[in-house]
Amino acid sequence: MTYNKILVLAPHTDDGELGCGGTISRFCMENKIVYYVAFSTCKRSLPPKMPNDTLEKEVKRAVKILGLKKENLILFDYDVRMFSNSRQEILENMITLKEKIKPDLVLVPSPMDTHQDHQVISNESIRAFKDVTILGYEMPWNNLSFNTRCFIRLEAKHLDKKVKAVKEYKSQAERKYVTKDFIFSLASVRGLQINTPYAEAFEIIKMVF
Repeated sequence: MTYNKILVLAPHTDDGELGCGGTISRFCMENKIVYYVAFSTCKRSLPPKMPNDTLEKEVKRAVKILGLKKENLILFDYDVRMFSNSRQEILENMITLKEKIKPDLVLVPSPMDTHQDHQVISNESIRAFKDVTILGYEMPWNNLSFNTRCFIRLEAKHLDKKVKAVKEYKSQAERKYVTKDFIFSLASVRGLQINTPYAEAFEIIKMVF
């Protein structure tokens, strides 16, 4: 099946780039329609004295590098680490997005992701997108286990875009998994599993043909 309209659901700004930034870049280069939705700009998690709109500005620059159209970035403002208090509202947001965008592929955090906000987005997506293929993207620092049953082939040019996009998150620069070495190393491991130079791996949450 060919997927032409893709919806990326990121609990927080930068999750989509880190989990599937190479795939987003590839899809944009292939002129597919890609939407990116972040449910929190994590104002409460910013370092002291950093402006509240820091991550909002960073995500706008990051997705532009990946090739996303400006109008295809959608931001919500749920409080970080408190998504469970807003499950129903988040579900209703997703249902509205489904009706508006009509995606044929949705990318979300893995169901095995240990972050509480990521779990909400993954679980509610199953309820909202009942007739749509859903894949869970990989974030090893949050995944104690990960079922690598789906792979998307990538080229170095896709990963270069991912690295440049992630570098726009200067507020997150101290995190060990935002480096070029880590990004390319993980993509090399996933590529080795399918006999290609690079890839990103996904869990199959639901396949619809």
